[in-house]
Amino acid sequence: MRTGPATGRRNRASPLRAVSACLWLSVLVPLPAAGQALTSDLLRPVPGGFVAPQNLPLRRTPDLPDEPTDALRTSAIAPSRIGQSIIYGNPAAYGASESGFDSLNRRRKKPKPYPGAFKPKPSPGPGSPPPIVPTPPLSIPPSSKANKPPVSASIAGTVVGQPARKRLKPDLDPYGPTGVYIGSFLVKSAVEVYGGYDNNPARFVQPMGSSFYKIAPEFLAASDWSRHSVVVDLRGSFTGYGNTFPFPAGQVSPAPVNIDRIDFTGKIDGRIDASRDTRINTEARLRVGADNPGSPNIQAGLTKFPLYTVVGGTFGVEQDFNRLQIKLDGLIDRTEYQDSHLTDGSVTTNADRNFNQYGGVGRASYEVLPGLRPFVEIQGDTRVHDLPADRFGYLRDSNGGYIKAGTTFEFTRLLIGEASIGYAARSYTDPRLENLKGLLTSASLVWAATPLTTAKFVSITSIDETTIPGVPGVLTRTYTFEVDHDFRRWLTAIGKFTYGTQDYQENFRFDKIYSISGDLVYKLNREVQIKAQVRRDILDSNVPGSSTASTVVMLGVRLQR
Repeated sequence: MRTGPATGRRNRASPLRAVSACLWLSVLVPLPAAGQALTSDLLRPVPGGFVAPQNLPLRRTPDLPDEPTDALRTSAIAPSRIGQSIIYGNPAAYGASESGFDSLNRRRKKPKPYPGAFKPKPSPGPGSPPPIVPTPPLSIPPSSKANKPPVSASIAGTVVGQPARKRLKPDLDPYGPTGVYIGSFLVKSAVEVYGGYDNNPARFVQPMGSSFYKIAPEFLAASDWSRHSVVVDLRGSFTGYGNTFPFPAGQVSPAPVNIDRIDFTGKIDGRIDASRDTRINTEARLRVGADNPGSPNIQAGLTKFPLYTVVGGTFGVEQDFNRLQIKLDGLIDRTEYQDSHLTDGSVTTNADRNFNQYGGVGRASYEVLPGLRPFVEIQGDTRVHDLPADRFGYLRDSNGGYIKAGTTFEFTRLLIGEASIGYAARSYTDPRLENLKGLLTSASLVWAATPLTTAKFVSITSIDETTIPGVPGVLTRTYTFEVDHDFRRWLTAIGKFTYGTQDYQENFRFDKIYSISGDLVYKLNREVQIKAQVRRDILDSNVPGSSTASTVVMLGVRLQR
């Protein structure tokens, strides 16, 4: 009779024991934290199997919430996300095997096997007996230090001698061009086609409008080498107008004028890594353009604006002495203008505007802190014209240069760029031309205000040539402020404001330039974007009858690869 009740008590106690066992397991085995992804690296496939947990290194919580994480091996403290872009969905090529397709066309480096991994021997020749391969044991010997199993152990989901695929970097720009590999170069190309209307393309005092079209191709190629570097950057545009315009009354031979414009900027940068601390820098550049409409350098009675070409190069050496960096560059440039075709059928030469420029630049910088590098830069050059005297009898050969001090900085990736201030001067051979001098300001700043908003500021100062009698040159300063905001990943708004001054020294003329524009970019996919722009340009001059204004509206499409 005691057996029955005793047996019944044992049966009733079994559920209690099971509950207590589950409680102990919940204490001993940590569960994933709230909000962590349950996808584990165990599920990451490799050829022939899956990755073993012992082969995975310990790592911190990734910055991106949608990156696969190992819940049992992730730190509970996540790094700051300030200044980082929000990315939704799985990154490109997620889950692809070693030979899987990657839509971003990124190259995967072949990972090296971990130390001590089994390396398969080459297959024997015909007629040789098959090699004897020892069978690994089926159990794992216990070890308190083991973070990964011995080489001879076989774990479910491991592949002997086959390391895990190296994880690709996340794609921060889901609508950026992927490019195409041609040999060891990554090539990206694009073309933009616009149509629009400009109410004053010739920049007359009395506006005369015209429709126009614009074609702007781009080409970028960068080498993918472990040492040395070559970057090719070519950008151009052609703007054609539907109407021709007569010059205002009072000028020579009023007749229709073609104001189609061509603009091209190209450069090839090369770097040779002679040693770990020594680099040889080279650059070849080409610039093709024309004088801006409304400029006093434009002759009266032209049938079209003459083009100018600037071709040049740079050769220099850069040397690191611990935190000190010294850079020396030699410069040479050639500027040449086309002949001018007048409405009366005559042709005049612009040889007096052609000149060669020779110079050098020296720069010394010191890394005070990571991301903070103050510098001092000095430049000197000489300009030699093809003709000793210009069309008005002035000797335009000159010597000049500048000196400036500033710093480059990078603060937590939120504010990066360069800013400097200095002094520029130029003296001329003709004693009737006074020295050209002024304050030099230059800056290039990028501020990531939020993951969706970026602000940019650019300042440029230059000393330009002119043909106005008695004026040594033009001191030009330009300040540009731009804000980009992403309403969605596929919808971006861009606002830009530019203010500039042109000081014709030793002359009472002083021009102010204003430009404000708004762009809207709709990104259909990685290859096609739709763009719209509205822009207002104003030239405010203290010379009566020289101030102009225009409004430009255009809509186009961008094709990129």
